[in-house]
Amino acid sequence: MAESGARPRDASAAQMFIDGRWCAAADGRRAESIDPATGEVIGDFANGGSADAAAAIAAARSAYDRTSWSREPRRRAAALLAMADRLESAQGPLGDLLTAENGKPLGDSKMEVANAASMCRYNAGLARNLFGRVTEIEPGLMAMLPREAIGVAGVIVPWNAPIGLLFRSLAPALAAGCTVVVKPAPQTALVTAQALAAVLDPAVVPPGVVNLVTETGSDVARALVASPDVDVISYTGSTAVGKRIMADGARTLKRLNLELGGITPAIVLQDADIERTLPVLVKAGMVFAGQQCVAISRILVHRARLDEFAHRLAERLAKLVVGPGSSPGTEMGPLIDVANRDRVAALVRGATIDHEVLLQGGIPEGAPEGSAFLRPSLVKLRGRETELTREEIFGPVLALETFDHPDEAVAIANGTRLGLATSLWTSDLATAMRMASSLRFGTVWINQHGRFHHEVEIGGYKESGLGRLNGQTGIDDFLQTKHISWSLG
Repeated sequence: MAESGARPRDASAAQMFIDGRWCAAADGRRAESIDPATGEVIGDFANGGSADAAAAIAAARSAYDRTSWSREPRRRAAALLAMADRLESAQGPLGDLLTAENGKPLGDSKMEVANAASMCRYNAGLARNLFGRVTEIEPGLMAMLPREAIGVAGVIVPWNAPIGLLFRSLAPALAAGCTVVVKPAPQTALVTAQALAAVLDPAVVPPGVVNLVTETGSDVARALVASPDVDVISYTGSTAVGKRIMADGARTLKRLNLELGGITPAIVLQDADIERTLPVLVKAGMVFAGQQCVAISRILVHRARLDEFAHRLAERLAKLVVGPGSSPGTEMGPLIDVANRDRVAALVRGATIDHEVLLQGGIPEGAPEGSAFLRPSLVKLRGRETELTREEIFGPVLALETFDHPDEAVAIANGTRLGLATSLWTSDLATAMRMASSLRFGTVWINQHGRFHHEVEIGGYKESGLGRLNGQTGIDDFLQTKHISWSLG
């Protein structure tokens, strides 16, 4: 492995970080990162493989086994607080790079960095509050149950919120005392490397505690899942990949924390305040161009309000300002790449055969060649069993459906194998609470959508995931309990 010193090169030429040093891939390969708003190359990054993964795992394993990191909660808390300060200091350049590489509006990018800093601070508090239990089983027979770090964590990060979702797993892993190997998505490798470069001061985070391996394929991810030296995998992404991780991780009985896909419905009851509801639904459906696991993709509207709602929703979507994330006034940026844009556009074209397309979003006029812009679409469904309701869309498309009774709405919403999040819109809180208790989703919002808090656990039901992140129990998947017993004689 070719080494290049303790500091990274500039943000447009990202390297890997293994055992406290920035380095090239073992075979020297590099890959390009593309700005989805222009189609232009904005930089390149080390394109690693199995050998680099092995080196990073070995470094993390050694740091866990041979240093006192896992037994120094105050040191870990101080490190997380320092990381929060450094993220805030770098908010401007990190936000700019995130918008350039991911395409989201600049305000969203800067908010993502701020949320990551807040996550570090919250978990710094948890690091100093990891208490076990001691009990006397019978006279003279004692039992102690300390909570210990599970060991080495593999963190596999998606491209849609690469800084926020990185620290959502990294911060509790470090607070618990784990050491970590991070594998980012190739589409956002530059900003992931730059975010870690901003916080990984060797005076604060010892060598080997946090490692970064970038790649364009899946060799590194597969190595993390297969390695007996990696004790837990924290993955955010699609259900299909989550199932493969679960199957492959079974060989080592690896612990898994998985936040997976969602087909997210919003249920609009007859008494909903449409004036207040519409702008929130549009924003929640088009957030990150619909590329968020809890972005609204289905809207279930009471039949009595359907025509009015559909007309006004189409009007709002048509007026949405689509453009580069760096441009003032942009409300929605491009999709992550041309391949995903074309996939989503094909879904909408296919919907014209069996459904009523109220608004067909195409490529905006004047969009640069090679960019990934796509305007929003609205499809009024004529049946329940359709690709738009069976699979996660992950794009700027809303499917409009109708119901006659709240119980019917619950049955429709529950009628998929995914259950990450949903929202209810009504002025009748009693009805909302009754429906919420029947909805099989990890999060149910009432008269709001997409609001998360570091203090509150989140996760999926059914095939939308395993385990929880955030909150007091968000650290649990990075901990294990040991039984120590002794006799007083």
